[in-house]
Amino acid sequence: MSTATTTLPAGLTTGTWNIDASHSEAAFTVRHAGISKVRGTVAVTDGAITVGEDLASTSVTATLDPSTVSTGDANRDGHLKSGDFFDVEKFGQWTFASTEVRQDGGDYVIVGDLTIHGVTQSVELATEFNGTAVDPFGNQRAGFEASVTISRKDFGLTWNAALEAGGVLVSDKVVISLDVSAIQAA
Repeated sequence: MSTATTTLPAGLTTGTWNIDASHSEAAFTVRHAGISKVRGTVAVTDGAITVGEDLASTSVTATLDPSTVSTGDANRDGHLKSGDFFDVEKFGQWTFASTEVRQDGGDYVIVGDLTIHGVTQSVELATEFNGTAVDPFGNQRAGFEASVTISRKDFGLTWNAALEAGGVLVSDKVVISLDVSAIQAA
């Protein structure tokens, strides 16, 4: 149930918060052969959260590098980077740019344009604000977790293989989970 509240979460102050790539991660899960799940990560390379006076004036951007995909299997990672899937030679980055930030009960929804494989789709990230803290180096940090389920076919990722017993090797549904740490700009 959505609420009309547009105030900022407690502890999050206005200004620019730069995503700390070394402490942020984009992970994905996709069903494999209909019986198990493959999990992997893609590096978040850049991004910012621009916090306005309220949620309506707040925005989020992020860039990810699909050439960093890691599933724990070098052969599978190579296949994912190929033209069958991510085609990293042609589509070297994925981007997200918010179009709306709103509160939903005690959590938040970040709506925005996600571009993967040269295709842009609007998505809604269910987002949890984890608070703020000062790290040992004096940086003011904010933490967030977000998730969204997408159809890979909606992004032009259609490669698959039929299974002898029926069904396909790679599910269309992909769950993306983000764990983001951001540092307030000076």
